Parts: sequence; C-alpha cells; structure tokens
Amino acid sequence: MSKEELMGKLAKTIIDGDEQAAGAVAQEIIAAGIDPLEAISQGGRKGLDIVGERFQRLEAFLPELVQAGDAMKACMAVLKPHINQQQTTEISQGGVVIGTVKGDIHTIGKDLVATMLIASGFEVHDLGINVPVKRFIEESEKVQAKVIALSALLTQTSYYQKQVIDYLRDAGMRNRYYVVVGGAPISPEWATEAGADGYARTAVGATQLVKRLLTEGVLPPLSQPVIINQ
Repeated sequence: MSKEELMGKLAKTIIDGDEQAAGAVAQEIIAAGIDPLEAISQGGRKGLDIVGERFQRLEAFLPELVQAGDAMKACMAVLKPHINQQQTTEISQGGVVIGTVKGDIHTIGKDLVATMLIASGFEVHDLGINVPVKRFIEESEKVQAKVIALSALLTQTSYYQKQVIDYLRDAGMRNRYYVVVGGAPISPEWATEAGADGYARTAVGATQLVKRLLTEGVLPPLSQPVIINQ
C-alpha cells in the first residue's frame, strides 16, 4: 500500500471514530517506515478536520466528534513514541490548562474541548471541575502553559472566570497567558467585560481559537477578545 493510501486509510479511521482501526493503521505506517509526524498531519489531523467541518454544518453530532477525538488519541499513542525530540517540540502546539471554575460541577462541555485540543496536538492539563481561582494559576506556572481555558455552565459561576483574569492582572502576570472563556451562559459581551483574550461557542471553535491566538503573534492581553461564533 502506498504512502498516500495509508494516509487516506488513517484519515478514514478518524472520520469513522474507530479507535482499534486507527491504532492498527498507525502500526502499518510505522512498519512502512513513514514519518510519523507526516502521518499525524496528513492523515490523522486531516480526518479530524473533516469531522469538525461536518459538525459545524450539523452533518455530524457530539458523539461523532468525541469518537473521532478518541480515535485520534489511539493513533497518537502508537505514533508519538516514534517521534524524535525535535519533532515532539514541533508537534506540540502549546500547553493549555483547562477546567470548570469554582462552584460549577458541569463537565461534558469542558471534556469535549479538552479532547479536541489533545487530538489537535496540544498538551492539555485538565484540572476537572469546581476549580479554585489560584489552582488555575498554580498549574499554569507549574507546567509553563500558554493558555488558560475557563469553562462555566452556570451564570452565577461565570464570575469566577473574571476572577482568574483579575488575579493574573493584580499579580502582574496577565501578560504570561492567553485566557479564553466558554460555556452555555457565556457570550462575546461577557468575554469583553471579563477581559478575556478569546471566546468560542463550540468545542471546534475553541480549538480554532487557541490555534489562532498562538499563531498570530499578538501577545496577551489582547485589547479585544477574539470571537469564534462557530
């Protein structure tokens, strides 16, 4: 089987959300001597992008998105050990600390965003739910993250998103991190009021948002948040 055929086969396993097949094709790719980094970018991520585009067009739904992310993780588990240190740095798009803010125990939306970020090559540190303000800062300092992602599913807990941003500002650390916000009650207007660097309405949009912040070269804090309404 040619390299192009293997890439297409890998992409299809991601689109189908087939974890077992994704791992098996990844093994075929290693056996064929194909660059694992190329396989991730030209096969795995291509499949993930297709599922994301279908999700945006309402042609795919939440279960398909989660399954595609899980298949991508299965593929990465096989390919990543074969990537050298320089390539590992290249494929890691940046560290993200994510969690649901204090007082809020909702997890599904946050989990989906974390899955999509991991599948897209980000190093994700998931703090879980009901996360105190200082915990976000401590973990971000510990792992040298570039992005802090704050989820809130209740109107009354969205206040803690702003508290994280205010804490960073008061501590003279606001320029160290991009801070992005999301969740059912969160709006672009709230992102602006809270002083966030970005807002996304969906998990796919959140991944696009983080990529955009890290590639456009504008350092935090941004004067106006980047808004992804997809």
